[in-house]
Amino acid sequence: MVRKEISDHIRSWQFIILSLIIAFTFFESLYVAINNLSSAVSNTKDPDHLLVYLKLLTTTDGTLPPFHVFISFLGPLLGISLGFNAINSEQQNGTLIRVMAQPVYRDNLLLSKFISVTILISTMFLSLTLFMIGGGLLITGVPIEIEEVIRILSYIIICVFYVEFWFSLSIIFSIKFKQAATAAIASIGLWLFFTIFYNIIINIVSKVITPKSSLFSPGRYSWIETLFHMSPNQLYTDATTTLLMPKVRSLGPMSMEELAGAIPNSLPIRDSLLIVWPQVSGLISATIVCFALAYYFFMRKEIKC
Repeated sequence: MVRKEISDHIRSWQFIILSLIIAFTFFESLYVAINNLSSAVSNTKDPDHLLVYLKLLTTTDGTLPPFHVFISFLGPLLGISLGFNAINSEQQNGTLIRVMAQPVYRDNLLLSKFISVTILISTMFLSLTLFMIGGGLLITGVPIEIEEVIRILSYIIICVFYVEFWFSLSIIFSIKFKQAATAAIASIGLWLFFTIFYNIIINIVSKVITPKSSLFSPGRYSWIETLFHMSPNQLYTDATTTLLMPKVRSLGPMSMEELAGAIPNSLPIRDSLLIVWPQVSGLISATIVCFALAYYFFMRKEIKC
């Protein structure tokens, strides 16, 4: 069943088109990074200037954003395109009842869809990363360090869970709605809500609830910051920025005492992982919750001709 799902995804036009778009943006970002790599490496004021392969993923001249910024927009579209018609299209075509008539467990169908998408996404991101490492090795001749390998692999894992979150969310709509178009609109609408309107609503609500006199009070900022970081887009951005830029020492405001005592140096991978662990665990938990809801709704769904 997993092989069948992988074969169906590879032959589907939505996966082919989005994969080409992601590959195109990757090569464009890599081209811009290579053209500005010499200036980025020679900048001794940057604590991360010797981490060449991380610079290939983060360096930009302002014309194009880095690749991980592109994925924050294209990743949800990839996940939604793979999941919005995962169940309802098979039910409309009559293939779902035929599969359920076979001696297979019902949950195996949903698990096969989730596993197949995980394999596809992991293979795609890993292939692009290996191409970047190979190209960087040919151009610069600098061997990659172990810390860079760990950071890049951690970045790939976060990207996979980020896309899986939107895939699981779109499968929920695919189960609840009979029409694929309705599920696609609902999934894209929720993505637009978290991307555009979520921060606006939080700002408006915070200004209404909190008096202006306490605008900069620590208590107000703490709960507003917590709400901001609950968005899946923000969880992904915080985690990837900290992992790919070791000079990032905190995801929140730092006091003057902390800034005065901070040494302008790159954080080791262990400290970076400790900083982003709440974001990573939150993204993984959200993915698991969405998949568990999809599993629950699918197991209770009535399947008939």
